[in-house]
Amino acid sequence: MKKLIVCLAIAVLGFSCSNSDDNNEADKVSTTFTFMHYWDGSLISNINFDAIQYTNANGDLLSIERLRYVISDISFTPLTGDPIILDNHNLVDVTNNDVIFTPETELPAGTYNVSFTFGLDNEDNAENYPDLNSASFNVPDMLGGGYHYMQLDGKFINASMEEQGYNYHAIRAADNPGPNPTFPQDTFFEVDLGSIDLSVNSEIRVSMDISEWFKNPNVWDLNVLNQMLMPNSAAQILMYENGQSVFSLNSVLQYSID
Repeated sequence: MKKLIVCLAIAVLGFSCSNSDDNNEADKVSTTFTFMHYWDGSLISNINFDAIQYTNANGDLLSIERLRYVISDISFTPLTGDPIILDNHNLVDVTNNDVIFTPETELPAGTYNVSFTFGLDNEDNAENYPDLNSASFNVPDMLGGGYHYMQLDGKFINASMEEQGYNYHAIRAADNPGPNPTFPQDTFFEVDLGSIDLSVNSEIRVSMDISEWFKNPNVWDLNVLNQMLMPNSAAQILMYENGQSVFSLNSVLQYSID
């Protein structure tokens, strides 16, 4: 009743009365991230798994049987002001076609530079995540604990023309496995998607070119580096370097707020 009286009084004086909370809500937009996967430009999904049909830059024939990875700390940096960083993570599980992530946080409409972290930074990697625990995404304590950044598994045709398994697993690079491992350098990295207009609700489509993990700048020979890569810090650093060209912005689909 008091609010109504105040509004009427303002109206008599020639001003309008509106609910500022409603206006703020109308200016908020939601985002959805969809992760799409390619091999040298050809779109693939889990229906393409388990068949040896891909050729990497080294000429190795290979299959993909499992692919899942963590993204975290999605950041929206406006043209002016402080970035909005979503302090959460998501397991993109291509094997189970779980490739869509919708953050709960809504944003003020505007233009943002959008980025995310591949893997988990060192502070986040020290936390406990029940979802990653249940997914068996843990890293052994002797390698520093925490979680995988990515598991990419399959088979390849080796130099003896036989099928052999590979496990391309990215983690925090660690030396001296045991009770006191050391860490030569960080191997999580930021993916910058560039400037995106978020004036309305938007689906941000992100591409991963899986072939890039094997070729740029380091041509990957699966006959040499195929398994036991987690305790191999040099291999982890090669993965980190190759990962810089793996992700890119695919497209942005926008939907009316109404």
